Amino acid sequence: MKRSKELVEKRKNFVIDYVKRNQNKQMKVIVTELTEMLFLSERTIYNIILENLVGPYPYTSSV
Repeated sequence: MKRSKELVEKRKNFVIDYVKRNQNKQMKVIVTELTEMLFLSERTIYNIILENLVGPYPYTSSV
């Protein structure tokens, strides 16, 4: 099933906003909370966070 771009962007924005609002917590706790809220894997959440810290991965294409 292909996800809409809008949904993916909303999810990314939510994750980043949540991380910013909860900076006083440990990252592991934040990721666990997001996993339970959004039903996403830890790896997916970490990828979203890393992508927004350092930009898109060099091996992904924007075709």
